[in-house]
Amino acid sequence: MSYRSNRRQFLKQATVAGALAACPAAAKRTGSAAESSAKSRLVLVRNPGVLAGDAIEKDVLAGMLDRAVAALTGHADAPAAWASLFKPGDVVGIKVNCLGGRGATTNPEVAYAAADAVIRAGIRPSDVVIWENRVDFLQSGGYKLNKDGEGVRVLAVGQDWEEEATVSGSINGRLAKILTREITALINVPFMKDHMMAGITGALKNHYGSFHNPMMCHGNRCDPFIADLNEIPVIREKTRLIVMDALRPVADGGPGFRRSAVWDYNGLLVSRDPVAVDTMSWKIIDERRKETGLPTVAAAGREPISIATAAARGLGVNDFDKMEILNIE
Repeated sequence: MSYRSNRRQFLKQATVAGALAACPAAAKRTGSAAESSAKSRLVLVRNPGVLAGDAIEKDVLAGMLDRAVAALTGHADAPAAWASLFKPGDVVGIKVNCLGGRGATTNPEVAYAAADAVIRAGIRPSDVVIWENRVDFLQSGGYKLNKDGEGVRVLAVGQDWEEEATVSGSINGRLAKILTREITALINVPFMKDHMMAGITGALKNHYGSFHNPMMCHGNRCDPFIADLNEIPVIREKTRLIVMDALRPVADGGPGFRRSAVWDYNGLLVSRDPVAVDTMSWKIIDERRKETGLPTVAAAGREPISIATAAARGLGVNDFDKMEILNIE
């Protein structure tokens, strides 16, 4: 079966639910400074003013992202925070998730907010690349392609995969040349949503768009495929930042969009730890599901077991006691 056919099947099988917001109880900072600094830092920033109907207030969003990155890095101001992560001469890739179409995809406003921030840090606009694996995914997500024009580039991998496959445990796939050859630094910008096979789809699974045969890797709730994929050195070593789009997540029926299954959460999750981001995303989705009378993801038979496998591999932490969670309202 083709990738296109599988995508149609995903969206056809999506179910319906959901409506208003729930906020997870954030863990408090405890212990000595030394203990705290050893924890995996995760910033949750929310602002109800970021959404105005179906529109996203770009200035509010930019402020949210700047505050979160400053808190994450420990810098007093946003320019210093971004400059600590990206240096002039870097080519910065922004990996978005566009499977599911508009409303179930990384909002272009979030991707461009990250792009604008690294440009302010001294990166040339043409050295910023927003990318996904397919042209139709980008277009359905509301992105306008820009391969050779001025400013930030927006590219699809298309058929531009490495000639030789990379083998990592259960993964045997050709990686995107954008990832392997072009960019020097990566911002992973997934979209928070439920997933009918994996349980949830987040930062870790976003790299299913980074190799050529992801449809071969959905068995057993994507485990251990997701962990094997994220162990690949080029992914681990180039990732500088994760920005989870949680403005209006999908609590049920993902990866496709169903208006009745989304709610205004008005948030971003920002970290350098993809496992922590996905663990918190799972918590937020489960709290929303319980609020609307749905079973938890695990009770629905879709526990995202790949998250624990990734944590066991040392790719991040899935234990809230090992996280330093900073709440910004």
